[in-house]
Amino acid sequence: PSAVRALTMLFSQLPEDVLYQILSYLDYRSLSRLSQVCKTIYHFVNRDAVWKKIAKDFLNTGITRNGTDIYHHIPLKERVKIAQNWCDGVCNRAVPLKWKTKLLPWVQLDRDMLFLSQAAVIGGYSLCQDSGRLHRNPFEIYSGHKGDVCRFVLTDAHLISGGSDGKILVHHRRRGVMLELSGHNQEVNCLDSKDGLIISGSRDRTARIWTLTSSCPRDTIAMQDRVWSVAISPTLSSFVTGTACCENFSPLSIWDVERSECVCILGSQFRRGAGVLDMVFESPFQLFTCGYDTFIRLWDLRLSPRKCAMEWEEPHDSALYCIQTDGNHMIASGSSYYGVVRLWDKRQTRCLQFFQLSSQPASSPVYCLRFSSSHLYAALATALHSLDFSQNPIYIR
Repeated sequence: PSAVRALTMLFSQLPEDVLYQILSYLDYRSLSRLSQVCKTIYHFVNRDAVWKKIAKDFLNTGITRNGTDIYHHIPLKERVKIAQNWCDGVCNRAVPLKWKTKLLPWVQLDRDMLFLSQAAVIGGYSLCQDSGRLHRNPFEIYSGHKGDVCRFVLTDAHLISGGSDGKILVHHRRRGVMLELSGHNQEVNCLDSKDGLIISGSRDRTARIWTLTSSCPRDTIAMQDRVWSVAISPTLSSFVTGTACCENFSPLSIWDVERSECVCILGSQFRRGAGVLDMVFESPFQLFTCGYDTFIRLWDLRLSPRKCAMEWEEPHDSALYCIQTDGNHMIASGSSYYGVVRLWDKRQTRCLQFFQLSSQPASSPVYCLRFSSSHLYAALATALHSLDFSQNPIYIR
C-alpha cells in the first residue's frame, strides 16, 4: 500500500509530458499491469496518447505509417488487444449471406455499412456497431444495369458502378439521383473515383477519364490490352492501369490525368498472362499490386520503375484476386482457390496467417475482401464470409 501511495503521488506531481516519456519505454504488458495499480494511474495509462507508439508496431490498429488514426472512435488499448488476434489468427467465422447462383460479387465498407454487389444490383447493409454483425435485409438497393455489376466504388456522396453492359452509373447516396455515363462498348472491368474524377477500364481495351459534370468521357485512352484494374493517385494528378498482359507489354502503366499521356511503365519482366487484377495506393508514392502471377508487389514510385521495392509470393501458386492494406504493416489478400484469405506482415516475407473459407468440392476465388479494425469480410461465388477478430480477445494482464 505504501508503494502504491508513493507511485500515485509521483504520477500526480510529475508533468504529463514527463510521464508520457517514461511510459514510452514500457511494452504493452507492462502498461496493462501498471494500469491495475489504482484508479488514478488506470485513467492516465488508458489514454490513447500512451498507446499510440505501441499501436503503430501492431497490425491493423488504425494508426497508419504517417500517424493518421483511422479508427479514432475506438480506444487504442482495445485495438491493441484485437491486433494480437489478427496476428495470431484468433477469430470467429460466420457466413452472413448466401445465394444459390454463382456470381462475381464486389464489396465496399463505409463505417457501419457494407455494400455488396449481386448480379445487377448492389445492396447496402447495416452492421451492428458492437458486434459487426450484418443485418440480413438491405436498407438500400442500387440498380439500373442491364447486366451484372463488375465493380463499384464509394465516395462520400456517390456510389459509382461499372457493369457488363458497358455502362457506368453514378448513384447519389442520399438523394437517389442517378447519372448514366456511356462510352465503353464492352464490360467495365474496373473503376476508381476521387474528388469528382472517375477513371474506368474495360474489356474493350480502353481507359476513360470522366467527371461528374458530363455524361460523356473527357478523354479516351487506347490500350494495348484489356484493362482489369485502375487506381487514382492520392494527388489526383495521375492514375495507374493494370492490363491482362496478353501482349508483349508490361501490364502496369502510369498516366498523367491532365495530358492523358503515359508517363511511366512499371516492371520489365512480367511473363505473358501475368495480368494485374487489383491495386491500391497506400500513399502518393507507394502502390501495391497483385494478379495472376501469384505475387503481391510494392512499387515505390520514387525509385526505379523497372523493379518493385518488395514482393510477397502466394505459397500455393494461386492467382491473387484482391488485396487491401491497413496503411501500415498489414496486407490481406484473396486467392483464386478454395476461398483462401491470407494475412501478411510487410516486415516478413512469409504469410502470417491463412483462412480457407470454401470447401474442396465447392472451390471459389475470393473475389473481394475488406476489413475494419475488428472484422474481415470476404465475397466468394455463393456467399459472403466474415471473420470476427474481436471475439475472445487475448486479455493483456
